Amino acid sequence: MNPSPIHLMLLALLLAVVAIFCILVGAAAGLLARLDGATYAGALLRGAVAFAGSATLSLALLTFVLAAL
Repeated sequence: MNPSPIHLMLLALLLAVVAIFCILVGAAAGLLARLDGATYAGALLRGAVAFAGSATLSLALLTFVLAAL
């Protein structure tokens, strides 16, 4: 079964939204860590962990939703 172009465009749009969301979560976590007094390396590490965690959860949820359709 070939997926229609509309489904592929919707998937690309959802992946872009997930990427932007994860970047914002990581940036906010890094900023909050820096404002809390963490070093630049520590703030970067906390931002990276928040980015990875939100990306994992978001992509798992997106996979579940797409499998349910």
